[in-house]
Amino acid sequence: MENTVTGMVTRVQRMSIHDGPGIRTTVFLKGCNFRCRWCHNPETWRREAQVERIGERCIACGACAAVCDSGAVRLENGVLGFDRERCDACGRCADVCPARAMNLVGKPVSVERLMQDLQRDIPFFEESGGGVTLSGGEPLLQPAFVRELLRRCRAERISTALETNLSVPAELIEELLPLVDWWMCDLKVTDDGMHRRWTGMSNARTLANLQLLGQRSVPLIVRTPVVPGVNDTPEAIEAICDRLKGIGSLLYYELLGFHTLGTDKFTGLGMENPMPAAEPLQPERLESLRTVAARTGITVK
Repeated sequence: MENTVTGMVTRVQRMSIHDGPGIRTTVFLKGCNFRCRWCHNPETWRREAQVERIGERCIACGACAAVCDSGAVRLENGVLGFDRERCDACGRCADVCPARAMNLVGKPVSVERLMQDLQRDIPFFEESGGGVTLSGGEPLLQPAFVRELLRRCRAERISTALETNLSVPAELIEELLPLVDWWMCDLKVTDDGMHRRWTGMSNARTLANLQLLGQRSVPLIVRTPVVPGVNDTPEAIEAICDRLKGIGSLLYYELLGFHTLGTDKFTGLGMENPMPAAEPLQPERLESLRTVAARTGITVK
């Protein structure tokens, strides 16, 4: 009988080399408890499905309007109008759009169905030392789905990694420890006030759960998205490194340069971009901050 545990998934990315060791298949889950102003995956904020409209691709053929029962899409005088208030995210428009200007972001997927896809990649995992990575959004906001998927991966001897902001109850972290091989955690800033300002949430749980993972001696990777005007100073990076020094199971610390690839996503989803004027971080700036981090004595990638 098919497993009925279902999660809301935005996409499954095969042959990834950036989400843990080896060749990996990364499952991106929908829903996040942070609202990082620099986010480049705003399609993962909300738990429910959304329609993304890429206006420059639209050829105004009217195929989407013909199948839209909610009246959200209308073609008038050769101009396509899209009323998001009416849209019920049924996905019919995306199914018929020949130009791929309409895309459904987020689909319910059962653990059983997802495992059928993941099992096809086992030879690549075995050859490269890779596995499955769960990402988001914040995957731990779908605990039942994550728990069952990790359990099934463990039964199939598939290595697992989890990308998380750790802003969840410690009990959930404890419960998943036997099922996760690699923990990959973001730490934006150490100051709680700044963290609330830029992400909308406190970092208290994140910091506490980082210490918990260190106490349990699990393989841990910590990453910081370096954003101009937010945390791109030696003082901000040194403060993070000071927090990480006592974590013996830390494999390495990684700094990720901010980019603006999420800008078009905000537009396509009809969402307001919280940092519309933000500029990409210059490579030489990122390299200088890597040097600052390395001087603190921790391993820096």
